[in-house]
Amino acid sequence: MDITRTDATSQCLRILARLREGPATTSELMLELNVLRPGARISELREKGHDIRTHLIDEFDPWGRPHSRMAHYYLPTSPVEGADDV
Repeated sequence: MDITRTDATSQCLRILARLREGPATTSELMLELNVLRPGARISELREKGHDIRTHLIDEFDPWGRPHSRMAHYYLPTSPVEGADDV
């Protein structure tokens, strides 16, 4: 996976692939996938029919700083029909 591509489609593809592996927080998507605004990409994916769910959690970033209400994104266990397109 090429994380140097910063176009929205590439970022959305990376996010989908990552969420299929398991849940991820905003900071994880930013650091692991080079996505500057994960919330915007998640919104675009939802508009295209992807059932991405969110829990808000209190979390520490990789540098030990606390963040309240950080988004924790995940996919439900069953796929949404017709939501394969980015």
